[in-house]
Amino acid sequence: MPAVTALIITKNEEINIADCLASVRWTEERLVIDAESKDRTAELARAAGADVVVRPWPGFGPQKNFGMERAASDWILIVDADERVPGPLAEEIRSLLSRWTEGDPVAYEIPRMNFYYGAWIRHAGLYPDYQIRLVRKGTAAYNDVPVHENLIVRGTIGKLVQPFEHQTERRIDDHFRKFGLYTTLAAREKGRTVSTVRRRDLLARPLVVFLKTYLLKRGYRDGVRGLIVCLFASMYTFVKYAKLWDATRTPAASRGPA
Repeated sequence: MPAVTALIITKNEEINIADCLASVRWTEERLVIDAESKDRTAELARAAGADVVVRPWPGFGPQKNFGMERAASDWILIVDADERVPGPLAEEIRSLLSRWTEGDPVAYEIPRMNFYYGAWIRHAGLYPDYQIRLVRKGTAAYNDVPVHENLIVRGTIGKLVQPFEHQTERRIDDHFRKFGLYTTLAAREKGRTVSTVRRRDLLARPLVVFLKTYLLKRGYRDGVRGLIVCLFASMYTFVKYAKLWDATRTPAASRGPA
């Protein structure tokens, strides 16, 4: 069977890194690219048997591309620190690669179960949440955008059945720890194509997101957790456009009246 490298990029992930690495111990190489964490992430990763490279943060895409270039295996499994690879997914990957031949897909989408506040959110558009994460080395690279980078694949893409487990926000505070940075990065990315923010962007877009996730995608079926997740999605959209509005104001307007 071809060798597999589990690639994980990290920054201040001491809470997650040991469990993440334990879930990929079946891979031939575990490679952690750490962005100068201030906690014990690198130490814990080394203790778990991973190869650790510490380097400054260049952005999501470039950091992952660096790791993919450093990987020693023919196949790369890209895993976030707050994700886990359950046994059934590991077995599916090993079985797939044991019979892989030239002409088969060079990358595979993997479904993802997103856990919020200790429970799997089955609706609101959060499942199956396919992610391209298993890729043959040399056939793909990430683009360089501030947030929500995409893996650009040169070849066909297949799909796996068994899911990742994504242990995302455990408490409400976890949302707010990421909220400021991610909305700023999203506003910056949106600013590449949008130069004017109107009232309808601030009013209608967040409302549409809430109605789409809570009603059309049945977030209400996940109870209170579903309601909170959908409201945060709506807030994310509002804050992104509010930050873009603030960034695109004229210098005179931003100074206010004399």
